[in-house]
Amino acid sequence: MKLKYFLVLLLSLFIEHLTFNITYATVRFVSKSGSSTPPYTSWETAADSIQKCINLCVNGDTIYVANGVYKEQVVMIPGLSLIGAGLDSCIIDTRALVTAVDYTSVIVNDSCFITGFNILVYYNSSKGYGIKNIGNGVCLITLNKITSGGLGTFISTGPTIYKNVYDNVTIGIWLFTSNSIVRKNIIYIDPNAISSDAYGILIEATSNGPNPVIDSNYIEVNRGEGIYKSFGTNPTISNNTIILKHIGTRGIRLSSSDSAKVYNNSIYAEEGYNGIENNATQFIKIYNNYLIGEFSNRALAVGPDNKVKNNVVTNSGLGAYAWGNQNLDFKYNNVWNNAVNYSGFTPDSTNISVDPMVVNDDVTRGELDFHLQKYSPLIDAGDPNILDKDGSRSDIGLYGGLYGESYKYLDLAPRAPINLTALADTNYITLNWNKNTEADTAYYKVYRDTVSGFQIDSTKLISSTTDTFFIQVNPHNVTRFVYKVTCVDKQGNESKPSEELIVNITSVSMNGYPMTISDYILYQNYPNPFNPSTRIGYKLKEGGYVKLMVYDIKGELVSVLVNKEQNAGYYEVEFNVGNGLPSVPDIPGLASGVYIYQIIVKSENNIPVFSDIKKMLYLK
Repeated sequence: MKLKYFLVLLLSLFIEHLTFNITYATVRFVSKSGSSTPPYTSWETAADSIQKCINLCVNGDTIYVANGVYKEQVVMIPGLSLIGAGLDSCIIDTRALVTAVDYTSVIVNDSCFITGFNILVYYNSSKGYGIKNIGNGVCLITLNKITSGGLGTFISTGPTIYKNVYDNVTIGIWLFTSNSIVRKNIIYIDPNAISSDAYGILIEATSNGPNPVIDSNYIEVNRGEGIYKSFGTNPTISNNTIILKHIGTRGIRLSSSDSAKVYNNSIYAEEGYNGIENNATQFIKIYNNYLIGEFSNRALAVGPDNKVKNNVVTNSGLGAYAWGNQNLDFKYNNVWNNAVNYSGFTPDSTNISVDPMVVNDDVTRGELDFHLQKYSPLIDAGDPNILDKDGSRSDIGLYGGLYGESYKYLDLAPRAPINLTALADTNYITLNWNKNTEADTAYYKVYRDTVSGFQIDSTKLISSTTDTFFIQVNPHNVTRFVYKVTCVDKQGNESKPSEELIVNITSVSMNGYPMTISDYILYQNYPNPFNPSTRIGYKLKEGGYVKLMVYDIKGELVSVLVNKEQNAGYYEVEFNVGNGLPSVPDIPGLASGVYIYQIIVKSENNIPVFSDIKKMLYLK
């Protein structure tokens, strides 16, 4: 973006959110090549220090700061606009200034506007504020980056905190005011933080005024909790994306006895404890949230007087739990595929348990996308008294309801069948696979060849069946078969093929009958060559501890793609060289060439049971 357009955007945000007197406003400048001689009213007469320039300003003035590293604490005056040249190159670094008040880098005051800075803060888990607000009026904090082992932003008056990045923080944003808007920020909680002290957004709002709005933020939780309402006024928490990356972490927790609205949030647990947890709050509304992943405790914990509608809870240990069910209004939710769907109460018939059929709910297949497919059973299945943005009956799930969005439902092919196995005896080979759960599943196609890695086409098709098994007479003149299976939906869309299954008839004969054909397999990546991403598939005969690593041609480790316990079955993982997505590896500067990926599988006794390596080619 050109500088003039960047400045126009910043000033428009300033005008939108602040009321200020510009009658006698002065524009001043700061540059690393500046001097200590006022008036600092042009780039030629710029100050060499931000604070020196501020000390000459009055309410309503604006300061532009050029690129550079400014090693000083900044204390703003009321009504000041402080505009940096960009968070990539305009840096306030107070890490060495341990004598600074509360180790705070920037102190803002009434009606201040600050934007365009990268703020580096002293690393301390209990101190180290990036930006601290001490005034009584509104302020706008936008388009900054704050890197700190401590606290990102501490707010005691009504701010708008918009599109900032908080990196490696213990607390990203700490609100002590009700009149606040926190929107579209990106927050990464420090993986070394103490869990009991770590929060992406901490709400302790006690002042009067409009309730806080916490909307459309992205939070990665390595320790602690994504959003925690400790006490205070009644926030609206909507459209946030929270990724739980460590066991014991929580998505959204509400613990004070008043009201709150929790709408259209997605919480994905790579490893986590609870998704949405209501400890004591009454009269809360939990609508159209999507909770998915490995929650070790409860994905959704609710209590008396709660209204819980149109949510999706899937793939966790315990789906929905009620610690008290007096006046609990739990209706039109989809709780599916959890180890235990419900505990503490019995749901009524408005609740369902089906495959939600979203675009992608598996991070190993790429970026998560919880939009519903065209034939999802969740479309128009929510509370009939709640309407979507297009005026139709509410969908169940993330994008339904008034806080959702209108979008086109895509008609996608089914997922590839999984867990393809075979049982061979003296006369027959019997194939089996898991049933697809999509509502529009029609039938399966079975393909066969004698060579590994074959491409499916009509010449390899040997059966179309609605069953999840296929029986073939065991021939005596063929020693090897390779099988793949696809799924076809009612619209004729055909899935990608399953993992292939190799049946060596001669090895079966030597080992006796019957024999189950299943094995550990590391597949060739696809596409290959690749740029910037490729997918690596592997199959586990039995569960175990899996490590999947990528090395360069010199044998130096590039990335660890998998490092955890996994059950038997087929898996895929993405290796991404650098698209910058937080959910996948980002390896900028990787050279073109040959890379090696290796899988190691250990049994429950920590004994290696399988290892294999393959090559792949990255081309820029």
